[in-house]
Amino acid sequence: MHELQLRIVLVNPPAGIDFGLQQGSGHTYETIQTQRSTTQDLVFSFTVRVKGDAVTDPAPTLLGHFVQGPPSSRFVYLDIGTAAGQADSVWSRRLKIPLTITWPLIEQVSMHPKQLLETLVVGTNKDGTPTCGTVKPFAGWRVGNGH
Repeated sequence: MHELQLRIVLVNPPAGIDFGLQQGSGHTYETIQTQRSTTQDLVFSFTVRVKGDAVTDPAPTLLGHFVQGPPSSRFVYLDIGTAAGQADSVWSRRLKIPLTITWPLIEQVSMHPKQLLETLVVGTNKDGTPTCGTVKPFAGWRVGNGH
């Protein structure tokens, strides 16, 4: 089992709203890396553990404090507004980001220690509100530079 560095870039979220990465699940979670949106993209970085073997397992099993859902459809949450601890927000939402990560992507990153996997997620709906629910369409994960 080895660790995999991940980065979520929340592109152009509406200003004045707190966003944070959910650590843990159920009633025993906390929101970390909380950031108030301005006119800049927000970046969330975290690590997951990879279980399995590319030869014997069709897909990797991702584990860790940020990982949610059953093994076949893992995801992470970004908490929004009051869900992220912003008491005066009119928003209380979560954004569900699929962890659709394949062995070939893991192998690419494994060969270069300064690389990680990242995804870009649109932060604002067409009506100007914070994006919530499951990211659709989801562009997926790609190899990026860790620095």
